[in-house]
Amino acid sequence: MSDPREPVGAVDDVLFRPVRSGNAFEDTVQRLLQTVRLGVVAPGESLPPERDLAARLGVSRDTVRDAIRALSDAGYLVARRGRYGGTFVSDEPPTGLHPGSGSTLPSDPSRSAAEIDDVLGLRDILEPGAARAAAARTLSATDRELLWSKLLETAASGVDDYRRTDSRLHLAIGELAGIPSLLPLLVENRSRVTALLDEIPLLERNIRHSNEQHELVVTAILRGDPDAAERAMAEHLSGSAALLRGFLG
Repeated sequence: MSDPREPVGAVDDVLFRPVRSGNAFEDTVQRLLQTVRLGVVAPGESLPPERDLAARLGVSRDTVRDAIRALSDAGYLVARRGRYGGTFVSDEPPTGLHPGSGSTLPSDPSRSAAEIDDVLGLRDILEPGAARAAAARTLSATDRELLWSKLLETAASGVDDYRRTDSRLHLAIGELAGIPSLLPLLVENRSRVTALLDEIPLLERNIRHSNEQHELVVTAILRGDPDAAERAMAEHLSGSAALLRGFLG
């Protein structure tokens, strides 16, 4: 019988392949969640040691620790000390609740992977394009001040307000694209994205990372660099997409 710390096979190779450096934390959370959801490491069994996970995923041990801590707080993993200690999958991992949020509102059982892909796929087209368009325009002093104030507002928000201010920033970028017919599409898509985000926990490290990425997007827009703005927005969206697919997939 194989050691549960050293799972083998093609699925294991896929789950523990190196993650993208731009969203190392979010992708690490996604991979560990997939490991739990697919039963590669069963309830009560242990994950590989942190050093092995870090080496295989191509991330730092701090990133692995942060991901494990986030998933422990959300109820998916349990850390045990002592000679036979390690990180174990919870005996009863969360299934139908908002993990780690304290909420008892059920997830939508009718939502399919195809629906999630549809929402996120449209977002991948709309929002990077909006950031590119905003960066390509000559913004007024008022526009620039508004955008920067939305960035600061989001960065200063706590957990309770973060998703609201995050949406305001993203929609402000959409407004600055200067394409009136684009904004209703962004609003509709953003509302669908928010509905998905409301079903997963807010992770402190993800908030910090999002704020860093927001600043990259905004500064690229303000200096008039469409390529950088589009690229930074796409990178930012891929991080939240990884978390959504990890928790809801």
